[in-house]
This record gives sequence, structure tokens and C-alpha cells, in this order.
Amino acid sequence: MTETTRAQRPPEPDWSAPTTEELIAYRDAENRFRASDAARAVTGEPDPGASIAWQTLALPGRDLPVRVYRPTPEPEGGGVLPLVVHVHGGGFVGTAAQSDWVNSHLAAQLPAVVVSVEHRLLDPDHPMTTAAEDGWDVLRHVVRHAGPWGIHPARTAVFGESAGALICALAAIRARDTEPRLRAQVLVNPAVDVTGTMLDYPSAAEFARTPTLGLPQLRLVGRLAVAPGTDPRTVSPLYADSLGSLAPALVVVPTHDPLADQGRRYAERLRSAGTPARLAEHPGAGHAFLSMPGMAPQAEAARTEIREFLRAALTG
Repeated sequence: MTETTRAQRPPEPDWSAPTTEELIAYRDAENRFRASDAARAVTGEPDPGASIAWQTLALPGRDLPVRVYRPTPEPEGGGVLPLVVHVHGGGFVGTAAQSDWVNSHLAAQLPAVVVSVEHRLLDPDHPMTTAAEDGWDVLRHVVRHAGPWGIHPARTAVFGESAGALICALAAIRARDTEPRLRAQVLVNPAVDVTGTMLDYPSAAEFARTPTLGLPQLRLVGRLAVAPGTDPRTVSPLYADSLGSLAPALVVVPTHDPLADQGRRYAERLRSAGTPARLAEHPGAGHAFLSMPGMAPQAEAARTEIREFLRAALTG
């Protein structure tokens, strides 16, 4: 990373006790950087075979932006494409634009329509349940309007990273008993436990302070994720009452990640419940590596693995 690129990033606040104003100011500045051309050295160049555009969806009680990726040109003969609903990572900071590299590639190479959710971020007024509702409502909206979107509602998958993987895991559980039915779920460095046990895993202690995620940020997520009086299990898929009969899962785990053991445990729980789950570990990779192909050489292999898993699930 060049000095110029580094200079554009805002200084981090004191994670132990940021004010709401400090948190919002930091994430606004950080997200501007992540969406900038300067960040491409880290986040990767989009695939030229996909178009990228922001769109606003009218959802119940609010309008929400989504970032839409489509193959260009569209496949010959028209027709409909599979749908991948993506949710970026970050929790209290993050933007769909940071995932242009992987999502544009999926759109161009599957091919598919990829819709990335610009969900509401964690702060004292927006616990994890609001972000989870954003993910679920976008999924239902696009599937219900399959015709205008040019997608096949029966060929749908969810794909999330970090806190976005938590949102996608919750959506997969919810979709088991209602519409839309999912063909697959891809969970990358998933945060699936925001209960009081979220820091009790060996990997949390072993990788307590890494360049992309450490215990101070995780403690902040824990404080913001669950509103007072809320059963934390409702936003912690690891503790769901049942994980059976869900869409097949690919769980991607970077080994140098404080959340690594959460991903391993979730894959184990899925398999124990009878849900097909493939655990893919990437040695030496850190948290959020898939969003940093310019710095993490493991990102290329993970992207290929995700593409082929979704290809088999959505086109078979």
C-alpha cells in the first residue's frame, strides 16, 4: 500500500468507548475510502465483463441501496439468470463497493445477477436485527420481482462475509420454512456467535490483535449487535434451535482470524444437523481476506472455489 493510499484512511477511534458521533464519522470516512479508486490496490479491480450500478429498493418502511452486478453482454438468447444476494462484511463499518472484485467476477463468470445489500450498519440505534431485516427484505423483494430483474427465483443463493455471513446464515434459516427457497449459502469468515460466548473460542485468543480484526472491535460488535432485552440467540445462528434441512453451505475460513473457530464450529453444527456443509480453510489468510485480493494471495483461490460451488448449485 502506498503512502498516498494510507494517508486517505481515517484514524481509528478508541474502540473501547467510541461515542456515536465518533463511530459514524469514522465509518463514513472509512467507507468513502473503501469505495474510492485509491482503494483498488487493496480491494481489487472489477471484472470488465460485468456492469456495476447502484439501485434503490423501496422496502417496507424504508428505501435501501443495493449494488447490482450483471454480466455484459447478457447471455445470448436472453432468458433469466441465477440470483446471488450478497452481504458485505464490517458490522459497524463497510460498503458493498468494497466487494466489487468478487461480485463482478461472479456476475461475469457464472453468469448471474449479483445484488449486494447496503444494509444499515451497527450503532446504538441499529442493532443486528435491523441489518438482518435488510438482508431478508432485499432477498424477498428481488425474488418476488423476478421478471423485471431477469432472474430465476428457483435458482437463488446467498453469499456473505463476516457480519454479512451472519445475515446470510439467518436468511438461510428463515428461508427453510418459507419462500424463497435457496439453492446454496456461502459464508466467508462468518461471525455466527454474538452472544456472551463470542470471545471464548481458542482462535479469538490466538489472533486477538490482527491487522483486519481484533478483540477491541469484536467487543464493540458484541455491545452493538444485541439490543437490551433481545434474546441474543435470535441473531446468533450458531445457537439456532435447528440447523437441519437448510441450503447446502460452503464455509470459508481464513486460519489467522479470531473468528476461525466460529466458522469451524458452524460447519460442524450444520453437518451434525444433516445439512450438507463444506469447510474450506485457507492457511495463513486473515479476516476479510476475500475483500483484499491486492494484499491476500489466498483470495484468488477462495474466489474460484466460491464460483465453482455456486455454479454447481445454481446451474445444475
